[in-house]
Amino acid sequence: MRAFVVTKYKKPLQEADAPEPTVGEHDVLVRVEAAGLNPLDERIRAGEFKLLLPYKLPLILGNDVAGTVIRVGTGVRGFKPGDEVYARPDGSRIGTFAERVAVAEGDLALKPASISMAEAGSLPLVALTAWQALVERGKVRPGQKVLIHAGAGGTGSIAIQLARHLGASVATTASGSNADFVRELGADTVIDYRSQDFEQLLSGYDLVLDSLGGENLEKSLRVLKPGAKAIGIAGPPDPAFAREAGLNPALRLAIAALSRKIRTHAKKLGVTYEFLSMRANGDQLRQITALVDQGALRPVVGKVFDFDQTPQALKSLSKGGIRGKAVITASS
Repeated sequence: MRAFVVTKYKKPLQEADAPEPTVGEHDVLVRVEAAGLNPLDERIRAGEFKLLLPYKLPLILGNDVAGTVIRVGTGVRGFKPGDEVYARPDGSRIGTFAERVAVAEGDLALKPASISMAEAGSLPLVALTAWQALVERGKVRPGQKVLIHAGAGGTGSIAIQLARHLGASVATTASGSNADFVRELGADTVIDYRSQDFEQLLSGYDLVLDSLGGENLEKSLRVLKPGAKAIGIAGPPDPAFAREAGLNPALRLAIAALSRKIRTHAKKLGVTYEFLSMRANGDQLRQITALVDQGALRPVVGKVFDFDQTPQALKSLSKGGIRGKAVITASS
């Protein structure tokens, strides 16, 4: 089958004739009709995670899929051929930049009926990230104050809507040209990151979702009220992540050192920092499906590329300027 693969870290994606996916007892074979593009894909291609995620090369890239079930494993009960589905495959089984992909039944959900395949393909990774940050980790409640950075981006555009649905007052950072857009998504307060300093304008927040890291994360800690939490999805990873990932002792020590500065800073301020590495979860996707079909969440697709354009599409992420997500769709 046709696929786009990483043959060597830091090198461009290459088209390849890849082996057909292996379909296990509890797997579902999906014909890929749309696949979202994520900064994670580019970071994997660049080799940033080769110690934490030791993929075997050549690697078919791609972390989001929407498509149609072709066949199911002998133990699968929840899906049948012809079902329209979407998923973020487990991190050890990525590979959606291909004509077909095998996904574990537990990672899969029926696609929202109210949206297109391209829109469904944009959702799994960012929607699960927002859900796990705001619902699972943040336990956001009505009346709380939530700051979401990069509100016009893939994760931010979904997180704003979810936080608003949960009853929170939402602040976000965005460019001035995206101010009206993020307000339409549900942001109450918009900070133009090019001309305003959010640290000088915001205080007393219950939760920050940070997708930028570095100085932005440090400043985010200072807008939290005592006892509140910052959740980072850009890093640095923390010891809890290292334990959950089952990393060896040497890597655990290295990761603890990477995040020591920010964790110490948080402790001095009386707040906490947690790193979130989103995980595949079909049950959570089903809850997201319900919110989409109820109209509480809407996917934001800023640009659509043809499957043949996958290498150029991935490269375009570094240029920025795309609202929501970029998506590749199957060649007709």
